[in-house]
Amino acid sequence: MDAIADEVDEVARRTGFSGVVSVERGGTVEVVAAHGLADRAAGLPNTPGTRFGIASGTKGMTAVVVLGLVEDGLLALDTPARQVLGADLPLIGADVTVEQLLAHTSGIGDYYDEDAGGDITDYVLPVPVHELLDTEDYLKVLGGHPAKFAPGTRFCYCNSGYVVLALIAERAGGAPFHDLVGRRVCGPAGMTATGFHRSDEPPAGLATGYLPVPGADRTNVLHLPVRGSGDGGMSSTVADVSAFWRALFAGRLLPAARVAEMVRPRSDVPGEQRRYGLGFWLPETGPAVILEGYDAGVSFRSVHNPATALTWTVVSNTSDGAWPVARRLGELLTV
Repeated sequence: MDAIADEVDEVARRTGFSGVVSVERGGTVEVVAAHGLADRAAGLPNTPGTRFGIASGTKGMTAVVVLGLVEDGLLALDTPARQVLGADLPLIGADVTVEQLLAHTSGIGDYYDEDAGGDITDYVLPVPVHELLDTEDYLKVLGGHPAKFAPGTRFCYCNSGYVVLALIAERAGGAPFHDLVGRRVCGPAGMTATGFHRSDEPPAGLATGYLPVPGADRTNVLHLPVRGSGDGGMSSTVADVSAFWRALFAGRLLPAARVAEMVRPRSDVPGEQRRYGLGFWLPETGPAVILEGYDAGVSFRSVHNPATALTWTVVSNTSDGAWPVARRLGELLTV
């Protein structure tokens, strides 16, 4: 693996990569490398144990929670969202199901529409970020967005869908969503450095996220909710991400049949040259499974092949920093 490490180091130096790269096979770490600064003002370097935001990588954890509630009989894939939401969010149609929300085929309007254009440095939240702390708080931004298309007719990536899933999960599961993730994902997987945190109460070892603003070390603290929910906002380490993959495919989070259902392709997404299951991206061919996140001051990709037990993860505390390294690893590693 020395050649892989050398290639990673070369790309990291050339692009000014700030983050951590990990390659594991069968639970054995073959490459781990940290580059750049976790805190530019203090001059603190990133380390292999640094925590980073994973943005939409959180969606895979949300899907595990929801499928766990399905396994427990508290929800079903064909449960209508309206059955749990009651009078909240009336623009979500009566025929929208839990499965469609998981698969991004619900057609509901999106509070954080990634197809709307704009720049990663834009301030896109319609309320002050400190007002978005608990999942119920997101009701104030989820409402008022008309449906884009009839549910089940096509794929359209939807952040709102995963916050709605978090609402459904905590109402069906009888506990706050953040607690459900801790209890049903992080605890069983041994992800001791992973969780949701308030951006104004950062835990030890968390990398500050930086925006691509020339001549400034501007952070992302005003661009993201003070605490994330079902669509994003968790922080983790590369070791914990690998622990998640091992636990998921070892049956410690869900039975094998449920996991197979999650990673079965539901949609072809030609524009991304990928497919989508329930909470996970999938390549056009082959058994690999992908978690990915992109947001202000966050870029993250982790790829796992359950057939070969090969996992590689790239995470950065800049908006685009992970992509050059991830592209090169994708070229070098057959998953």
